[in-house]
Amino acid sequence: MKKIGIVIPAFNEDKNIINLIKQIKKRLNCLILIVDDSTNQNTKKLFSKNKFKNVKYYHRGKKLGRGSAVIFGFKKLLKIKKDVSCLIEMDADMSHSPGELKRNIVYFYKKSFGLLIGSRYLPNSKIINWPLSRRVLSKLSNRLAKFLLEAPVYDYTNGYRFYSKEAAETIIKKCKNTGGGVYYFIRNYINIMEKWF
Repeated sequence: MKKIGIVIPAFNEDKNIINLIKQIKKRLNCLILIVDDSTNQNTKKLFSKNKFKNVKYYHRGKKLGRGSAVIFGFKKLLKIKKDVSCLIEMDADMSHSPGELKRNIVYFYKKSFGLLIGSRYLPNSKIINWPLSRRVLSKLSNRLAKFLLEAPVYDYTNGYRFYSKEAAETIIKKCKNTGGGVYYFIRNYINIMEKWF
């Protein structure tokens, strides 16, 4: 397996995070970075008790946004592991199955993608344990993004993404501190896709 790094933004995920790391570790030998924006100390305490090989934990102490957490993680990852060739972003709440990682990594490399975005809206995809309000918000957000951006993406709001090193470096350079919000972040994804397709 090529050089893989995973960035997991977290906010109050102390109930899921240890299980997620164990599930990933069963399947991949990779570096995992947890970027925790929780205002409480629960997740931090877990990492002081549980020492994992090739897992780095960063507690930022305030909610600075998912995009900011991902960019923070990418920067750290690229400094620690200069030979990384695929950077993965995934949610901490177990909504992305670690069992799908290897298959998606193989597909990512086979197609020589710069960016691969998972989707909850493809024919064989599932959304598990989401309340109706979250489903409605996700659908509306995706329709609005598709209307505004007119890009061939099925799920703009999905946090399960695979980046080449070059794509991650472009995101870091273009998004800076993601002060432009979700639209700015999505727009930069589209720019990267246009570069590789």
